[in-house]
Amino acid sequence: MKHLLRRTLAVALTFGAVASSGLVSAQEIREHAFKVSQANPKGHPLVTGGEKFAELVAAKSGGKMKLNLFPGGVLGSDAASVSALQGGTIEIVVLNSGILASQVKDFAIYDFPFLFANAKEADAVVDGPFGQKLHAKLQEKGIVGLAYWELGFRQMTNSKRAITKVEDISGLKLRVIPNTINIDWVKALDANPTPLAFTELYTAMEQKAVDGQENPLSVILANKFSEVQKYLTITNHQYNPQSVIFSKRVWDSLNAAEKKVLQDAATEAAKYERQVSREADAGTLDQLKKAGMQVSELSAAETAKLRERMKPVITKNGEAIPDTVKDMLAELDKVRK
Repeated sequence: MKHLLRRTLAVALTFGAVASSGLVSAQEIREHAFKVSQANPKGHPLVTGGEKFAELVAAKSGGKMKLNLFPGGVLGSDAASVSALQGGTIEIVVLNSGILASQVKDFAIYDFPFLFANAKEADAVVDGPFGQKLHAKLQEKGIVGLAYWELGFRQMTNSKRAITKVEDISGLKLRVIPNTINIDWVKALDANPTPLAFTELYTAMEQKAVDGQENPLSVILANKFSEVQKYLTITNHQYNPQSVIFSKRVWDSLNAAEKKVLQDAATEAAKYERQVSREADAGTLDQLKKAGMQVSELSAAETAKLRERMKPVITKNGEAIPDTVKDMLAELDKVRK
């Protein structure tokens, strides 16, 4: 009888400890509201991904944690948003990973032309040790990298002429993301690079301050660039992963349970956002044609010529980050095998 009583008591204590542990775990998550800064407007796959992210955070936190989305660049340019994130006044920013080269030079690798042959390669690299290692380097800059989402392969648009050969790009004034490698590759094509914040781009094209720009189809459609750009050329010259980053100043004030909610939700939302982005691609081109854009595509021979013109740019910019280039090439070799 005593043995049975002891056993019953032990089971009750164990059950009570588990229940108590679960209760404590639930109580660890406190009330939070975080701002999310994004450059693209509502309806773009990245913003749809942000909406999924917010939904997951709310569900995983039992409604205690809330993400407030600010799409369309309303909180400022990417550079301004990153600065605010480091200061802790904006908690989350979603932006082109290559832009983070201004913080950690190794991120320039993500802007190397013709780096990834397809999205599957990109996923394997950014989700693997290489991508995680680069995000970890942001910590010393007051930034926590949560996940990689996708912007996609970039294409060229302009208001001057159809581009069917590499020489047609010569002389065009093209807006570029403000970093060295993008300035260099535009110069290599005998065009004129104009570094400009994305939030200023539509107005610059409307006022003819620039002739054109380059971005994925989803960005061109969502931002209504067809209103100020006539010609679209399919070049696939760059692939852009997007980094979902968090303010380290705020992150350090969170407990383990809260951090887990954010990390798990960002990773889960990444799969959803990429799927939305890729499913939208085929229909996006049709919509741009219906909006009046004239579409051309570089032939295989012209694409090969474009790659050749880019090689010295890749070599030059790779000299500043030799170990990162070596690691990237090793990862790509593994993926391709």
